[in-house]
Amino acid sequence: MTVFAVNPEALKNTLAAVLGDKVRHVGVALGEVTMVVGAAEYLEVAQILRDAPGCCFEQLVDLCGVDYSEYRGHEGARFGVVLHLLSVSLNQRVRLKVFAPDDAFPLVASVSDIWNSANWFEREAFDLFGIVFEGHNDLRRILTDYGFIGHPFRKDFPLSGHVEMRYDAESRRVVYQPVTIEPREITPRIIREDNYGGLN
Repeated sequence: MTVFAVNPEALKNTLAAVLGDKVRHVGVALGEVTMVVGAAEYLEVAQILRDAPGCCFEQLVDLCGVDYSEYRGHEGARFGVVLHLLSVSLNQRVRLKVFAPDDAFPLVASVSDIWNSANWFEREAFDLFGIVFEGHNDLRRILTDYGFIGHPFRKDFPLSGHVEMRYDAESRRVVYQPVTIEPREITPRIIREDNYGGLN
């Protein structure tokens, strides 16, 4: 028996019917269904998406943090979490978005108990964006060092960082110190040659 991908409009209607007022927006763009839910409904919606007939999204393919502070046309909360879910049994995909209500302390529920593949994705979003996942059983940095200051994927993080590290031969260990790189403007040199590339 061959299973064909569900029509995005049909999937949108199914999700709207199953979730009702738990979802803030369901839309189709470029052939993909995207849903936006509130932080309070996020965990419940995730459980329904995994278990409800017509949904059956048994696989979390990706989860990432987003800093919308300089996103053109975006108004509202600064930090969001975006999930891509896959139903292998029904051959359908959906994108789920949730926004952290507090920009100063971005907090959303962890879905690692629903999809265990969320574990390291949530740690990465915590490390790089500072988004806290409530209920995560091991929320700590995963890509930067434990002593790292700040969250490097935030739009306001300085390009040169806050500290730099080097190996100190005298103390025989890695040491941290304030950044010593001085910002400078580099102007590219333009060379103009007559008849360059055979053009007149």
